Parts: sequence; structure tokens; C-alpha cells
Amino acid sequence: MSTTTDPMGTKKLAGLSLAALGVVFGDIGTSPLYALRECFHGEFGIEVTRANVLGVVSLIVWAMLLIVTIKYLSFILRADNEGEGGVLALTALIKPKNVKPRTLQWTMVGMGLFAACLLYGDGIITPAISVLSAVEGIKNITPVFESSVIPLTIVILAGLFLIQRRGTAKVGILFGPIMLLWFTVLAALGVIQIMRVPQILAALAPWYGLAFLVTNKIHGFIVLGAVFLAVTGAEAIYADMGHFGRRPIRLTWLFVAFPALALNYLGQGALLLVRPEESHHPFYALVPDWAMVPMVLLATMATIIASQAVITGSFSLTRQAIQLGYLPRLRITHTSSQQMGQIYVAPVNWLLMLCTIGLVVGFQSSSKLAAAYGIAVTTTMLITTLLFYVVARKRWGWNRFTAGLVTALFFAVDLPFFAANMTKILHGAWFPLALGAFSFLVMITWEQGREILGTQMAAITTRLDVFKAMLAKTPPQRINGQAVFLTRNHDTVPAALMHNLKHNKILHSEVVFLNIRTEEIPRVPNFEKIEAEKLGSGLYRIIAHYGFMEEPQIGTIFALARDKGINLDLQNASFFLGREKLSIGDRPRMSRWRSNLFLFMTRNAMDAAAFFDIPPDQVIEVGVQLEL
Repeated sequence: MSTTTDPMGTKKLAGLSLAALGVVFGDIGTSPLYALRECFHGEFGIEVTRANVLGVVSLIVWAMLLIVTIKYLSFILRADNEGEGGVLALTALIKPKNVKPRTLQWTMVGMGLFAACLLYGDGIITPAISVLSAVEGIKNITPVFESSVIPLTIVILAGLFLIQRRGTAKVGILFGPIMLLWFTVLAALGVIQIMRVPQILAALAPWYGLAFLVTNKIHGFIVLGAVFLAVTGAEAIYADMGHFGRRPIRLTWLFVAFPALALNYLGQGALLLVRPEESHHPFYALVPDWAMVPMVLLATMATIIASQAVITGSFSLTRQAIQLGYLPRLRITHTSSQQMGQIYVAPVNWLLMLCTIGLVVGFQSSSKLAAAYGIAVTTTMLITTLLFYVVARKRWGWNRFTAGLVTALFFAVDLPFFAANMTKILHGAWFPLALGAFSFLVMITWEQGREILGTQMAAITTRLDVFKAMLAKTPPQRINGQAVFLTRNHDTVPAALMHNLKHNKILHSEVVFLNIRTEEIPRVPNFEKIEAEKLGSGLYRIIAHYGFMEEPQIGTIFALARDKGINLDLQNASFFLGREKLSIGDRPRMSRWRSNLFLFMTRNAMDAAAFFDIPPDQVIEVGVQLEL
């Protein structure tokens, strides 16, 4: 029996591993284009000496080993939320049902949300620096092309964002093989150079990295900011866990990505030992003249794939934020019938496009962009470490000493990189922090605004038991048909029903109160998705439970409700939705400018009928006046 099932398992594992190579490791896989270069040729570059080369290469290899292999693959990947990873899924894992403001839990949830917002900055800088660093390789072919670098980069980036609405399902099948070829070439280039200068293998000893920091003092510490560029894709490894699973990601890193990256960095270091003048682009200096053109093309394809993964991650993050109530409803388009993760969010796409091209135009070179890169990722890593401690203590039951010891070891690695990246603030690193802070402000403004409206709605709604007693005492005129009312709370009657009853003096023969909840888990199985209850007097209550990775649809809810004994007819039901008319009061609970921001988001949010896929010709909107 094992002989028949094992090959199938191996085949599936190989397929997932190849796919993971194209999605998960694209960001970190293209770091050799610029990481080592920035240590010696960037704004804070250090002198190219034998001791410095051995020290920097040692720091890069050990950073990958400690941060990616030990921290993320051995520990952080265990902190999954029903199989999903990423800092927002981790935040949902520690978030209780009702977080009391200004408590430690409230602070931790806020930090997790801020870390997620910082990933938008990563989604902008990664395409800009990756594609630009690859295209800069044409200068190595001939200096004549130097003036074409920026225009060509802009054309490639514009094309990348313009095809997003069409989806990448058809070309996505090529991502894995192309990245496998990329990592193979990285390893081969490194091995060839190592064979010429085997002395570079001494850099595998960690004391060369420590000696570099001790000898160079402040300058050596600042260079850590450039060393960190070699691990900037580590957070994506955790975020993409839900698509591929832990095992394929671990195997792909240990047997393909890590060896290839380590060999290439060692190869670049070996080159600098004998040709220090090549520090302006040691990666392309590894490439023979006859292979320069295909290498530039391959590097450009690899950076496009890396950028695609980050852009898709931004779309996925937006969907999670919408479902968790941190962003207004936006139209989410599925671009693949096979892969759930292939989605498109137009406003996010165009904003990323404008900011990414703006960065290329503003910074003009990948070396200058590198100064702005890293701060968002290292801040996210720090917050991930904090959240990991909470999960280890509260979810896994680790004692304080064990959880504290592991967390302290992570901090010992994270904090120096964070501090080194903070020195880049005045050199462009302020941009991803500002973008993250703005995104965070937008999210908490939306959440707080909805909470304010929810409090006002509760004041004008009626409890369900009171409503049933009212019907029994003074029965209204009933008409045939099914009326569905969306409710914020499962035990209250929505204002739309009370207004309809007050002004039209009628009630449908069957009235359904539908409450759609987003749970703090990625997905809810279909057999647990629906709670259906007959309340008597023609009243029904349906509570639909969805995970934050799912998108509720009325058709699915009705089909599942029929399995629970409530026969609903989607074609003939009438849907009553509340249309909130908002204004700002004399003493708003939020500051006036935040209230105006909330009004702007409300006006531009996708309406509930379209978001839940309700037939528009069956929707009746009832206005409700509310004040912020």
C-alpha cells in the first residue's frame, strides 16, 4: 500500500515546493543583485579589504541562517492560524473577542496591525529596487544604455501593474521553473568563483563577522543595515505559509534557496578579494561577457516574479483587513478559478503603481533606494517576535523562562539590525514608515468610526425579544414573500425593518434576520458556517460565520441555510439594507479631520449589495441618519 501512495505524496510535495520557489522566495532570492554591493559601494559603504570582505560575507550567511532558518522556519512557522501565516493572521490569533481599549492586549493588537501596514511599504519598495537593480545590468553590456535604465524600468513596472487585472494564472505556472533556473545560475556563478579563490570559505566561520563589528565599531554597525538587505524577504516566507504549507517551504529553503544564495554571496566575496574595484556591481562582475545579455534578461524576469509575489501579498493583506473590519468594502476580483490567492484589488494596485514608479523617478538608482529599504521589514520582524512570545505563552503553554529565552535570542539578532536601519531615516527610510503610519491611521479610523456608528445604531434598534412581544400584541398586516434584513447584531432588529414597519405598516410573511460574522480564523468549514433558527411568527435568524480569508456570498449562505431547514428562495426574496446618511456633529467623538477621512472612505466604499453579491434589482434601501 505504501508503494502506491508514497509516489503521489512525493509528486505533490515536489509540485508545491517548485511553486513555493516561484512565490515565497522571489524577494529574498533577488537580494544578491544589491545586498553585498551596498555594504561596500552604497552611501555607508566600507573599504574593500580582505578582513572586511570576510566579515561582511560572514554576517550575511549567518543572518540568513539565524533569521530565516532558525527563527522563521524552526519557530515562527509553527505559529499558524489554522494553517495561515503572516503578521495579521498572527495578530488575529492573539486577539480576544472583545479587546478593551488601552490594555496590554489592545496595544499588542495595535502593534500587529501596524506591522501589517508596514508591509504595504515593502510592496512598493521591493518592485522598485528589484527591477531597477536588474535593469542596471545593461550598463555592464555597454555604457551607451545607461540613459535607458530609468525609462526601461518604468516601462517594465507599468506593464507589471497593468496586467494585474488580467491575473497571472496563465504565466504563474512558469514562475517556479524560472526561479529554479535563477537559483541554479546563482549557485553556479558562486561555485566557479569560489573554486578560483577558495580562501573565501573562511567567511563561514562566525568570528569573522564578530571581528568585523568589533574592528569597525560605528561604521561596522551602520553597515549592518546593508547586510540586512540579504534577508528582507523572510517575512514573506511566513505570510505565504497558507498557500504551500510548512514542509514544502522548509525543504525548498534548505535544499535550494539557502545553498544557492550562500554560494552566490561567497562567490561575490571571492571576486572582491581579488578585484576590489568591482564593488560597484559584484553580482554582474561574476557573469562572463558572453552571458551578460541572457543574465540581465533572467535577472529581470526573476525580479518581476519577486515583485508579483509582493503585489499579490498586498492584495491578500487588503482582503484580510476588509474582512476583519479595518478597511471599507472594496471590490475584490478573482483572477483565477483554480487558485484562491489570485485576486485583484484595483485601488491598491493603482496606488502601488504610482508610488513604485514615483520611487524610481525620485531615487534614480537602486543604490539610493537601498537606503530606504529594510526599515519596514525589520520593524515587522521585531513585532512578530513580540507576538510570538504571546502565542508561545498563551496558546502553547510555554513557561515564562522558555518563552522569554527564545524571544531574547530573537531580539539579540533583530535589535542590532533594527537600530542599524534606523540610521537610514534621513536617507529615505522615512518613506515606508510614513506610508505604514498613514495606512495604520486609515485602518484605526475606519474601525473606530464603525464602532461609533454601531453604538448609535444600537440606540435606535429594538431587541429581538421586545420586537416579538410587540408583534404578538399588535400584529401588523402581513404580505406574502420573503424579506431578508442584514443585521449588525444577532439579537437586535435592524433599523431598516423598524423604519419600513413604521412607514409602510406591513411585514412580510417570512422575515429573515441575517448576521454575517468574520471570525478570527482564516476559514470556517461549510458544516460550521451557518447557524439557523426558527423564531416563530414567520421570523428566522441566520448567523453566517466566515473566516478572514473568505468572502461571504448570499447564494452560498442561502444554499447552506436550506441544509439547516430554512427554505429561502434567492430569486424572489427582497433584501432590505440600511443606507446610512452620515454627518459630523458639533462635538464629534473623533477629531474633525479623522471624521472627514471616515466620511470619505464611507462614500467610496463598495455597497453591501455588490460586496455580498446580492441581486441589485431585489435590494430596497432604507435611509438612516447618523452623526459622528
